[in-house]
Amino acid sequence: MKGGDLILTFNAGSSTIKLGFYEIVGDTTRSIARGVIDFRDDPFEIRLSRYGRHLSMPLTAAEDDLTAVLYQSFNWLSAQFDFERLTCIGHRVVHGGDDFAGPAILTDESLARVEALAALAPLHQPQSIRLIRAMRDLYPKVVQTASFDTAFHATHAPVVRRFAIPRALHDQGIKRYGFHGLSYRFIAGALSDIGLQPGAKVVAAHLGSGASLCAMQDGISRDSSMGFSTIDGIPMATRSGALDPGVILHLMGPMGWSLPEVEAMLYRESGLLGVSGFEADSRELMGSDCPEAAEAIDLFCHRIAGETARLAVTLGGLDTLVFTAGIGEHQPAIRSMVVERLSWLGLTLDPAANAANAMRISSPDSRVQAFVIPTDEESVIAAEAHNLRNRA
Repeated sequence: MKGGDLILTFNAGSSTIKLGFYEIVGDTTRSIARGVIDFRDDPFEIRLSRYGRHLSMPLTAAEDDLTAVLYQSFNWLSAQFDFERLTCIGHRVVHGGDDFAGPAILTDESLARVEALAALAPLHQPQSIRLIRAMRDLYPKVVQTASFDTAFHATHAPVVRRFAIPRALHDQGIKRYGFHGLSYRFIAGALSDIGLQPGAKVVAAHLGSGASLCAMQDGISRDSSMGFSTIDGIPMATRSGALDPGVILHLMGPMGWSLPEVEAMLYRESGLLGVSGFEADSRELMGSDCPEAAEAIDLFCHRIAGETARLAVTLGGLDTLVFTAGIGEHQPAIRSMVVERLSWLGLTLDPAANAANAMRISSPDSRVQAFVIPTDEESVIAAEAHNLRNRA
């Protein structure tokens, strides 16, 4: 096959790096393999799925030396792929601020702007920046691009984006941005492919370790549960979700907490882990007899349903609810607990379809449709990278 037809994507999380390998076929891209480096493993390793085969290799490089981790990984991957074919590397970047309303080629100037936004997404942005710089060292001549989670939400109306704070602070960038935009962009395309009625009022729930909801109409984001940061909105695996700011004032005032202590509590010690006291994984909590586990799940589902109703206000109604990401795609009991709280909207499930993780899980007589649609952020990154590379 001719050179210059391989695209590599990176989707960096706080503890994992997902890799996607795509071939350019005409004007589109086709997935040929998926990989992941999971730093939670001990020892951690790189895993690859390609053509039904599952391969892995332990990594001996120090976890905090990302360049060494990637050198070792790509030395192993070079037996699987001809990297002479590599034409573009696309990255998921969580925060684009007001600077980026769409994907961008990563030049020195645009990378500096990405770095300036790192404080707004401390769990994810620094990891993406390290990846970008490490891949520059490995493949200095290959074009790199950034696909921003916030860009999909640039269509929000001013009243949705604004906090009730002094205007000067808003003008400095303290506003609601929204996240998980690559996932929602994919879901918007998938809904179009299955023939969703034009103008349908949709709430999509991206439920994973990080979780949020998005109100969409005609494939355009109208509102989101997340705002200024990735802490906001519904509770997550270890993140608090929306919290009365008075709690922060109390912790840093009378209780004497430092900023790092508060940050650690909000990002790493709250959510399902904080409420249960012992576990962040919803699967483990669902299988536990501990009352604190049940309380954590109950709160999670209650807040999802409540946020769905709030987003329906932005849309002026609700026609369709979509579940996606790890929890949304694979945990029928949680979907059922959410929908039960929304039955007043005329939403009912088909129990058999829900148990089977079918695409359509609402009952035939449900006024609101409900779907389970697996998301694919990497395919969005690849498509955006391909389009940018063609224009470079």
